[in-house]
Amino acid sequence: MSRSSTAGRDGARRVAVVTGGSGGIGRACAERLGADGFAVVVHYAGNPGRAKEVAEAVLAAGGAASTAQADVADVAQVAELFEAAEREFGGVDVVVNTAGVMRLAPLVQADLAEGGAVDAMLRTNVRGALVVSAEALRRVRPGGALVNFSTSITRLSLPTYAAYAATKGAVEAMTPVLAKEAAGRDVTVNAVAPGPTATPLFLEGKDEETIARMASMNPVGRLGEPGDIAEVVAFLAGPGRWVNGQVLFANGGAA
Repeated sequence: MSRSSTAGRDGARRVAVVTGGSGGIGRACAERLGADGFAVVVHYAGNPGRAKEVAEAVLAAGGAASTAQADVADVAQVAELFEAAEREFGGVDVVVNTAGVMRLAPLVQADLAEGGAVDAMLRTNVRGALVVSAEALRRVRPGGALVNFSTSITRLSLPTYAAYAATKGAVEAMTPVLAKEAAGRDVTVNAVAPGPTATPLFLEGKDEETIARMASMNPVGRLGEPGDIAEVVAFLAGPGRWVNGQVLFANGGAA
């Protein structure tokens, strides 16, 4: 493990905020960063018990951890999330923004009512990404990284994913812009775009035939695992300093 992934320039422990840290990919990212020696703030929206489990796993892996609740689309709550990280651990070096909502339906059947399912995705996946990114760019220390999340569905173009893909397309569009806005601060901004990954969010409502078909879409012939995605995040959070403004598709070669 390289020192750049575990310690800041003064040798102190690096600190990561992982939004959606109680979920499948978020949990894997939190645990991997903990294993790399990070102090991790495990963010959750509504399940403190599950966030506590993740924090305990981070501690067991050799990291330090705390939990914090926030609505990622609420400016004041996100500011408090970062302030809590600074109070607890002294600063923030890496932000991994995995928080997201996915509601699937053909567009003509989608809940487009004000405040409905599509609005919920827009609020969390687009506004939330903007709010978290803004706070990250204000606070992340030099040598740090912001990692947002898109999806390989933006390339795979599968039916029922139109609204969800639209929200993640926004993340891809903002990524190189934010990287340029961070110029001069030694902070990288990238996005990770997982392919079909065996998380509760992905598996919910899918039958075995659908899961098997999606697993066969890449040359490796399986679904991704949360740990596969966490490896990419660990690279961007640590040694991958020359990767900036990019969307990294982590999908086993699906196209």
